[in-house]
Amino acid sequence: MTDSPHSFIPPYILNRIIARGSERQRSSAQSTLTHVRTLRHTPRPPTRPPATTLLPPSTRPGLAERSIHDAQGKMLLPGMPVRVEGQPATGDPAVDEAYDALGASYDFFWKVHGRDSIDNQGFALIGTVHYGQEYENAFWNGAQMVFGDGDGEIFERFTRSLDVIGHELTHGVIESEAGLLYADQSGALNESISDVFGVLIKQHVLGQTAEEADWLIGADLLAPQIKGDGLRSMAHPGTAYDDPLLGKDPQPGHMRNFVVTEEDNGGVHINSGIPNRAFYLAAQALGGFAWQKAGHIWYDTLCDPRLGTQASFSEFAALTIEQALKRFGPDEQFAVAQAWADVGVEPNRESL
Repeated sequence: MTDSPHSFIPPYILNRIIARGSERQRSSAQSTLTHVRTLRHTPRPPTRPPATTLLPPSTRPGLAERSIHDAQGKMLLPGMPVRVEGQPATGDPAVDEAYDALGASYDFFWKVHGRDSIDNQGFALIGTVHYGQEYENAFWNGAQMVFGDGDGEIFERFTRSLDVIGHELTHGVIESEAGLLYADQSGALNESISDVFGVLIKQHVLGQTAEEADWLIGADLLAPQIKGDGLRSMAHPGTAYDDPLLGKDPQPGHMRNFVVTEEDNGGVHINSGIPNRAFYLAAQALGGFAWQKAGHIWYDTLCDPRLGTQASFSEFAALTIEQALKRFGPDEQFAVAQAWADVGVEPNRESL
């Protein structure tokens, strides 16, 4: 089992395409998978790229510093700078979508949590678009976010999906705060927390309540001919897609269906469905806008120094229950505890 970068499309989907797709689809998926496997990523504080190519950190808390680059179909980072903070739209959808989504993600963390960028110290937000040829993924590499264009037959360009960009940015926040190891249950928590804040960023922009939201991750990514609503469903893990090419969404929503595997760093993209559903259930029970209560509880837990780098679901659950009481009260604590019980996770308070 190898450590890998925080990429959005899991290996099991790419492997399905390689096994069942057309020659062009197989080629795109294979080149993407091969590239992902050449990358190694060890959790560490976010790394600032060379100042000669990118913006310095913001000295204006509350205002993002964004820098979007064009890889021009190559796999060289960061690529040519094409839009930096304050410049007008370029007319290139990928560039402008990345710029806007990074801004929305920054605004969410600042306005809701008082957090000044990824490291809470004004970290400049770097995005590279048009990465590789028909690259079927998006990833955070410890210093910046990178987005492929997809092949247009299975996946559309990855900048179309605000929650995907929010997801990748959140991986940086997780590194900065908790450094959750990207393997097994701590890796699945890493993926789940990124899904949580990716979907909250989308809901925040759309002004949706927990009841109104679709709770889908990557709903804008699938090409029209693919039978599915998105890549993951936080409300009902295992139902996001069921397609002849991609297969059926394998995510479990309960510990009784936890997947034991050595693939995908111990199933980080599969088993994340369990804590995802716990968050969804908590948000539904708490009502209103999900970022106002459930989101704060999860964020407080992420920032809790007792959250270990190899935290289990049970340890994370125990902290969320404690943080719910600390910030809000016994009713919110009960709602969070019930959400974890409903997905079969028993809190481990002894480890705190």
